[in-house]
Amino acid sequence: QVQLVESGGGLVQPGGSLRLSCAASGNILSIYAMAWYRQAPGKERELVTAVTNGGMNNTADSVKGRFTISRDNVKNAMYLKMNSLKPEDTAVYYCRLGYRDSKGGYLEIWGQGTLVTVSA
Repeated sequence: QVQLVESGGGLVQPGGSLRLSCAASGNILSIYAMAWYRQAPGKERELVTAVTNGGMNNTADSVKGRFTISRDNVKNAMYLKMNSLKPEDTAVYYCRLGYRDSKGGYLEIWGQGTLVTVSA
């Protein structure tokens, strides 16, 4: 019954900014990991940035210093703040959530994807 709904994508000029949102709902006891991926046309899906409760923070070299992942525990939401956007950032962006349900299981779920287009 857990769902992940993405929003915030759209068209932006090079150098501009966007913030993507990923809202979780359902039977979530706690979150242990969250991540953003992207897939450009004709390319493989790649990791953009990810964090875990254990302190891991893995960010692609292509977005270091420009993209920041964050979360709001009260709202059960995660965000990707994107600054200084480049045409190469054009892709469908997917959020991924690792969580524990009420039975103590470790589960993962993907968002439906949101398109970001960076063009002049």
